[in-house]
Amino acid sequence: MTIPTVTLNNGVPMPQLGFGVFQVPNDETEAAVSEALRAGYRSIDTAKVYGNETGVADAIRASGIPRDELFVTTKLWNDDHGYDAALRAYDTSTRALGLDHVDLYLIHWPAPSADRYVETWRALEKLLADGRVRAVGVSNFQPAHLRRLFDETGTVPAVNQIELHPYLQQAELRGLHAEHGIVTEAWSPLAKGGDLLAEPVVTELAERHGRTPAQVVLRWHLSLGNVVIPKSVTPSRIRENLDVFGFDLAEEDLAALGTLERGHRTGPDPDNFG
Repeated sequence: MTIPTVTLNNGVPMPQLGFGVFQVPNDETEAAVSEALRAGYRSIDTAKVYGNETGVADAIRASGIPRDELFVTTKLWNDDHGYDAALRAYDTSTRALGLDHVDLYLIHWPAPSADRYVETWRALEKLLADGRVRAVGVSNFQPAHLRRLFDETGTVPAVNQIELHPYLQQAELRGLHAEHGIVTEAWSPLAKGGDLLAEPVVTELAERHGRTPAQVVLRWHLSLGNVVIPKSVTPSRIRENLDVFGFDLAEEDLAALGTLERGHRTGPDPDNFG
């Protein structure tokens, strides 16, 4: 299976669909990532705070897949904000992952009350300039946080990974990303399942296209140009979430899903977290 790619603002290609390991215990991560790699995923998204970077490393090592065919993302946690601390955190993560570099390194949260994310970003600029990471970005940054980076530094993030799903469509933020060439990456792309996947508009589209509700929502993301990183530890769902390239949603389908906007978060408010 060939997964489409998006081109980051520094020319690096990134798979548009990847595999996330949020809340997967480390002792279950190797099996889940191994299953994902067998299914055809080539982009893996982890983070220091997930505590499962070593599980990802074990799966990558066991897979035998050449390193240049993989796209590995990890993230810097709030305790590691600050220039020197960020550089140390990157070294810690690459050691845990068993890699000499990662493809994308993100500031996990802006943690605005600490007011150190600009200083932290300068450390990521250094990693990029030294060729130690292929691309750098942020996660959970709101428009004000991004504009401050634009104003005070010379590097535009390649990616902003944000909570994004039909209940929280982030129109303003996605518009800012488009204006500055930042790729939008969606975490919690299915809003943790449940209510979203039972919405009549979702179930009706699933029936019409002969797909599952989850596949319809993932296809919505891809149609908008988002990068998406669904998570599962169930082999059948891991494969199901990858099988979203054999159908398209029409403009009226996308418009119908657009009516589900509620401003509803499943995770923390980035302005107040950390």
